[in-house]
Amino acid sequence: MLISGMFEFLADAAVPASLRGCVQGLGTPDALLLELQEALTDNVGVHVRDGGFIRNGYDAKLDDYRQAQHDSQKFKDALREKYSRETTINSLKIKENNILGYFIEVTPQNSDKVPDYFIHRQTMGGALRYTTQELKELEHKIINARGYALELEIEIFQRLVRKVVAQGDAIALCAQSLAMLDVGSALAELATTHNYSRPHVDDSRAFRIRGGRHPVVEALAGDRFIANDCDLSEAQRLWLVTGPNMAGKSTFLRQNALIAVLAQMGSFVPAESAHIGVVDRVFSRVGAADNLARGQSTFMVEMVETAAILNQATDRSLVILDELGRGTATFDGLSIAWAVVEYLHDTLRCRGLFATHYHELTMLRARLPHLACYTMKVKEWKGDVVFLHEIGEGVVDRSYGIHVGRLAGLPQAVLARAEQVMHTLQEGESGSAMTQLSESLPLFAYCHPERAYCHPERSEGSPVAGDPSPKAQDDITIEALLKAVDVDNLTPREALELLYSLRERILS
Repeated sequence: MLISGMFEFLADAAVPASLRGCVQGLGTPDALLLELQEALTDNVGVHVRDGGFIRNGYDAKLDDYRQAQHDSQKFKDALREKYSRETTINSLKIKENNILGYFIEVTPQNSDKVPDYFIHRQTMGGALRYTTQELKELEHKIINARGYALELEIEIFQRLVRKVVAQGDAIALCAQSLAMLDVGSALAELATTHNYSRPHVDDSRAFRIRGGRHPVVEALAGDRFIANDCDLSEAQRLWLVTGPNMAGKSTFLRQNALIAVLAQMGSFVPAESAHIGVVDRVFSRVGAADNLARGQSTFMVEMVETAAILNQATDRSLVILDELGRGTATFDGLSIAWAVVEYLHDTLRCRGLFATHYHELTMLRARLPHLACYTMKVKEWKGDVVFLHEIGEGVVDRSYGIHVGRLAGLPQAVLARAEQVMHTLQEGESGSAMTQLSESLPLFAYCHPERAYCHPERSEGSPVAGDPSPKAQDDITIEALLKAVDVDNLTPREALELLYSLRERILS
């Protein structure tokens, strides 16, 4: 019935040539297939040496060995009954030990009933022991049954292998056809279940995706996943994507790379529509990892991978770069990111997505005509931040890193100090702001908030704990002054002021 259904399927003129070839490559059941089904058990083992992979009933001699192996006691009982009946010795027994092997045992009172074909083996005080040719053959058969069975199974297996090898080309074609049908049917089911669309792939340089989705993240998020468009046409072939942490930049970058790969492998894609010009290669630099065994730091790995991209990509490549330059000093990282954006735009002229927190890079839009600035939208509401996971034109001037730190559970004292430092840096010039911060930074305040210099009610310039007032200092010696100072409760600034005070007293 299966074969007739296949021929009816092939007779349909609407069947694509590629699918027709896959079905034809499956072939039809032949003598080899039937023999393999008859010879091999449903659940064969991993190793040939374990045996047990040939079906019962396939080989009569193998069945005899297996029966001898599993029914040894039954054979011995049947032979004992036969000898007891022939000799009329009801107490006759068949036993075994490590010295004599299998033997027949009778009592001395029945020695006159022992027939001539019994071969004497041993005389005991209360028993006589014999053997027969038939018993020897049974013993040999039982003891060696497993070894003979395994040898015969291996022989049968090798014979089957030779038959399979003889039809190797036909089997390889069948395996390839099955693999193609398996992948094709799986992708078809995926497209139907998750509402994928058929992409348009041509030889242009287009890259327009409407309502694109990340296939893996969407499977976890379900209906909550927000779809986004992406248009890397020639006028804006390089996107500079800014936006807050946790807003979805990395997801957006990766989903477009995955859509490009799916489209060119012949799959439907997770998008409302997609028009993609052929991409020769997809390059990505995402995540953070080191290779300490080879002496490569996280930043070194990042630079090695970036170098590989810039040296191998062409104008037909798709490049996604996520947070390039974050593993070194701010100005170093910004400089490298700046130069890479220019190289992608001016030299490689490829389609690309560049996600960054270096907001200074958006200034390149003024002089790079094919660079477009996009951002992940965010909304502040009642002092909180809401990530919309939508991309739109524009730039963002904040990364909301402190907000993400709050979500991660950083101590409140650390968050408060971070906001204070951020405001100081934003309000003043970089150099003077950093100097001011370094002079006033309370290094130990968060570890020991109970100390005097951590208390907000204490005004700047108040006496150090244990430090006598300026008037009292005039009446005491330097030695007494030092003894009165509570060294453990000095802030760096208070220690510096005390040092200047002592120097002034000494020199005056």
